[in-house]
Amino acid sequence: MSANSAEPTADLTVSLVKGGRTKIRYPAGLLGDDGTRVVVRAPWAGDGTRDFGFVRLEPGDVFTEYYWRDRWYAVKEVRAADGRVKGWYCDITRPAVRTGAELVVEDLDLDLWRSADGGDVRRLDEDEFAASGLTERDPGAAAAAVAALDELERLARAGGFGDLLA
Repeated sequence: MSANSAEPTADLTVSLVKGGRTKIRYPAGLLGDDGTRVVVRAPWAGDGTRDFGFVRLEPGDVFTEYYWRDRWYAVKEVRAADGRVKGWYCDITRPAVRTGAELVVEDLDLDLWRSADGGDVRRLDEDEFAASGLTERDPGAAAAAVAALDELERLARAGGFGDLLA
């Protein structure tokens, strides 16, 4: 399968949960599961084009998504329809849980973006995280989330996620 193909090698449903509710569910092709890390590939699952200002996600984009059962984040490589890498969108999450053909990931509001050339690294949604109340409800999870965001930012600024995704 090419790096920009969205054709699944096996069926898996990714369910992103936020605030106790399913935010989005989408089919993905399972590329690998070594017991710790799950890798899937899927086309952009959003409706139409979403312009964040720093990146446009649009029909035809393909995401290769890396989830861990022992880490508090997910890293998603974003490619345009022509195969060009747009960058990496990282979600801060609780560790992923796979049950059969479903992968459930709880979004903790914090995100990080790294452009393909590494010139743009930005923390996102820190205001949403602060407003979520997680720090008061679950201080341990909040601390793990902030530490995960710090780790991803260090990696992004030090050259990217190559070793992490290899």
